[in-house]
Amino acid sequence: MTPDDPAQERLILCITLPLSTAIILANLLIILGIASNRQLHNTPNYFFLSLLVADLCTGVALPFIPRMGLSRDLDFSACLLVHIFPNFLFLSYLFNLVMVHYERYLCIASPLHHSQFWVHRCFPLALLTVWAPPLLYASLPAFGWNNWGSASNATSGAGGGNGSAPSGLGEEGCSYRLVFPNTFIYLEVYGLLLPAILSIVGMTGRVLWIARRQVRDLCKLRRSVERAQAVTAEHRLNLRYAKCVAAVSLVFVACWVPYIVYVHVMAIIPVVLGLANRQYTDPARRLLHTLRARWRRREPGDIAL
Repeated sequence: MTPDDPAQERLILCITLPLSTAIILANLLIILGIASNRQLHNTPNYFFLSLLVADLCTGVALPFIPRMGLSRDLDFSACLLVHIFPNFLFLSYLFNLVMVHYERYLCIASPLHHSQFWVHRCFPLALLTVWAPPLLYASLPAFGWNNWGSASNATSGAGGGNGSAPSGLGEEGCSYRLVFPNTFIYLEVYGLLLPAILSIVGMTGRVLWIARRQVRDLCKLRRSVERAQAVTAEHRLNLRYAKCVAAVSLVFVACWVPYIVYVHVMAIIPVVLGLANRQYTDPARRLLHTLRARWRRREPGDIAL
């Protein structure tokens, strides 16, 4: 470990422990409220309860997530555990969040037939789909999809080529770079996280569109029944809908936009560096110059015709 690691770990604990404690206590309070009220024991609330459990577990793992970037002296099993377990909890939370939005979307889009969909008829299967795939994907590094072998071979070669596999990784230590290959990270970001975020945005937008259409129908009904109070009631409904849109937009901007920006800024940096080098962009510049010259040679002929 580097000399700065203890100071970084103390800083991480000071920042994450209060937030983690607040998340755990808030989820426990809501979980106890749902468990103690028998009227809330139904399928929609069971999905929400699963989301609360995933959020609770994410709160427990929150202090360990920033420490993935630190280098620690751990053996193979411990290094896998401290990286795979938080990643599994985060993915399960994301899958549960998508399932809750999907179940609510079905209830609003098909209010008369939502109980016939598979998420209600096969609740154990639906619950399994939000916990088993995250566990399976997060466990892939434990089945060999990791960089530990290459790092161990490099360390063995540097140590004299005696062929013995080291229990640790010497100066480099345990970090997420040894557990998660780049392809694993790209697949998780672009194959799981971003599609989940876009699906949530799509379902939320569809629900808001349905709500807007229902608001218009209610306004028409009020105009035909209560002509004197129609303007006031319509203004109240429109204001309530506007508040809902603003709340949803604020949640998306505050929670998901920073993450999306961070992910794509890291991906755009190589492109920016490449565009800044004229040697890399000369072929594209010459091609554009050639196309522009051909287009200018065509124009006089077109005018003559």
